[in-house]
Amino acid sequence: MASHPASGGGELAQFDYALPADRIAQEPAEPRDAARLLLLDRRSGAIGDARVRDLGCFLRAGDCLVVNDTRVLPARLLGRIEKTARDVEILLLHPVDGEWAALLRPARRCPVGTTIALGDGVARATVTGREEFGRARVRVDGVSRVEDFLAAHGFPPLPPYIRRYRKPGGEDWARYQTVYADRPGAVAAPTAGLHFTRELLAALGSQGVEVQRVTLHVGPGTFRPVRVERVAEHRVEAERFEITDATAAAIGRARWEGRRVIAVGTTTVRALETAVRSDGTIAAGAGWADLTIVPGHEFRAVDALLTNFHLPRSSLLLMVSAFAGRERVLEAYAHAVAAGYRFYSYGDAMLVGSDFDFPTFPTASGDGR
Repeated sequence: MASHPASGGGELAQFDYALPADRIAQEPAEPRDAARLLLLDRRSGAIGDARVRDLGCFLRAGDCLVVNDTRVLPARLLGRIEKTARDVEILLLHPVDGEWAALLRPARRCPVGTTIALGDGVARATVTGREEFGRARVRVDGVSRVEDFLAAHGFPPLPPYIRRYRKPGGEDWARYQTVYADRPGAVAAPTAGLHFTRELLAALGSQGVEVQRVTLHVGPGTFRPVRVERVAEHRVEAERFEITDATAAAIGRARWEGRRVIAVGTTTVRALETAVRSDGTIAAGAGWADLTIVPGHEFRAVDALLTNFHLPRSSLLLMVSAFAGRERVLEAYAHAVAAGYRFYSYGDAMLVGSDFDFPTFPTASGDGR
C-alpha cells in the first residue's frame, strides 16, 4: 500500500488543552450506548450534545459505517527476572520470525540475554534483541502456543491512566473489547467502537445504514507521546491492517454513489486513508499502515468520524484536528470539559462531520452513566 507524507501542522504546543483529573473516565458507560455524544460540524464549527444511542438521528439510509474488528489480546504479562528476582512487565506486540516484538517495563533492567520467568515459572521469556521505538525482541519458551498462554496468564492492556491498570477488574475483559471484535492482534482497543451495542448496530442496519469492517491491529505507537516540537516531523509507528475485497468494493461503491463513509475510530481512518487510491477507491489487501495524519492531510476516503476524546499533544488529537481544524476541535473539547464529558478510552464520544440537522438534536447532560 502506498503511504502519503504528512505536511503542515505547526507547533505541537498549539495542540494542548487543560483537563481536570476527574474528567478521565475510570469506568465505561453502562450500557455502552449511554455514553454522551458531542456533535461537531467540521464546516461551521457548530456543536451539539446527544447520546451514542441517538446516533441514528444523525445517520441516514445509505451511509457506510466502517468499523475496526480487531480483537484486543490479553497481552500484558507480569514476570520476574530470573537473575535478580526483580519484577518486570512485558507487553507482547506481535510475532516476528518465531519470536515476539515486545515492550518491557522497566526496559533498563532487561538487556539482551535477560531471562524472565512467566506464569509462576510455567514459561520463560528471553530478550534476544533491541529494535527502534524502544521495542525488544523476546523468545517465549515452555509453551506450545503463545496466544493460549496469554489467554491463561495475560491481562487486558488497559491504559496506565486507569487506576486499576495493574490489576484490571473482571468487567474489563469484556468492556475493553468491542462487541464485534473478531480478529485477535491488538494491544489497545479501538475505543470509539466500545460504545456500540448489538442492538444499536441492528437498529442502524434497519434504517438502511450499511456496516462494513476493516482490521487494523492497534499498536502502542498510536498512543506514544509526540516527542517533536514541529508537528510535521512526527511519525506514528506502522500498524498491521487488512481490507477484504468485499469491503473495499463496498466502500468504493458508496463513494462512487455519493454516499457518506463514516469511520468509527481513528484506527479505521488510518486504514482507509492508507489504502485509498488517487481516484478515491479503496485498495484491498493486507500490509502495514505507516501513514501519519496531521493538519495538512487531504482526506480522500472518509466523510465523517466517530471518535473518543484524546490526550493533549497526542497523535490522535492531531488526526482529529487534521479532519476538523485545530481551533474547532479545541473549542469542542473546551465545551466537553465545561459540560462534564468523560475523556479517554472509557470516556464519551464525538461525531465529527457535516450536514447535520442541528435543530433535531436531543439534549444530553450528566456523566453518561
